[in-house]
Amino acid sequence: MDDLFSDAVAQLLRDLSTPDAVRAMEAGGDHRTLWQAIEQAGFADALVPEAQGGAGLALHEVFGVLSLCGTHALPVPLGETVLARGWLARAGVAAPSGSTVFAEAEAGNGELVCPLVRTGRVADQVLVARGGAVRLLPVATAQALPAGFVLDVALRWPAQAWEAGTPVQGDAKALHLLQAVLYAAQLAGALRAAFDRTLAYANERQQFGRPIGKFQAIQHQLAVMAEHVFAARTAAQLGCRATDLVPEALHVAIAKARTSEAALEVAGMAHAIHGAIGFTAEFDLQLYTRRLHAWRQAAGSESYWHGVAGRRHLDSGEALVLDTIRAATELA
Repeated sequence: MDDLFSDAVAQLLRDLSTPDAVRAMEAGGDHRTLWQAIEQAGFADALVPEAQGGAGLALHEVFGVLSLCGTHALPVPLGETVLARGWLARAGVAAPSGSTVFAEAEAGNGELVCPLVRTGRVADQVLVARGGAVRLLPVATAQALPAGFVLDVALRWPAQAWEAGTPVQGDAKALHLLQAVLYAAQLAGALRAAFDRTLAYANERQQFGRPIGKFQAIQHQLAVMAEHVFAARTAAQLGCRATDLVPEALHVAIAKARTSEAALEVAGMAHAIHGAIGFTAEFDLQLYTRRLHAWRQAAGSESYWHGVAGRRHLDSGEALVLDTIRAATELA
């Protein structure tokens, strides 16, 4: 079921989330056509139980879908909406139509302020965590200002907007785990896309009468990139290992730490092999490496999740870190 689901998503994204389409939407072009195609196909309801009209998949079964969002540099929040609708369904809240993203609020001079809402520029609703509570708020009623990545915004609502929002039961800490595992999966997809394009470029670019991929120094860099890409994918899959929705914190820590670590290394080597051309707006590589840098820090960078993993090890009572890692990665 999950393979069929992922294959269907992949076909749609190959047709509608092309590099040229991504550029157009990042520049402010219409994103509604793409979102409507996704929503009409039912992909956003992958984690919603069948009794509520969804596909009834578990988190580990949608890893392929979440990864594809990175593989195709998807400029609309499909991954966020998949997780948000699954969360809302389990909280007994009917999910509104349109896309939903995540954010954390902070106090701000009588306003409700979310300083960085990932993909908020093209979202319809936001699941806002404030303290230990979570509420669903509409983007249309907020003031939006540019922030971070080109599709990110800072949102400001009047103070009364919080009380007017829809209360959503659930632990805000668990919601943060979902955000982290989402970005880990998307990083895995973007890492693979950056590697594939770099490998193709190395086999096409001629220097001194032969492809640069024939030179040992380039081959070494490609080998190191491949190691990071496939280790990151394995870690991201571990992060999604959950029978229902919320994964175990140590699995998430391993996933996000390893994928964020790989993002820096792979982006750097990809641009080194491409030379100056990789940074240009006309070249596709930057669509993926910009996302690698943005998602690396989203929901906590590798240093944050290394700390989480370290505390989990200390709490486990295991004498060796290796024993903790073995226990966490043991196949069921």
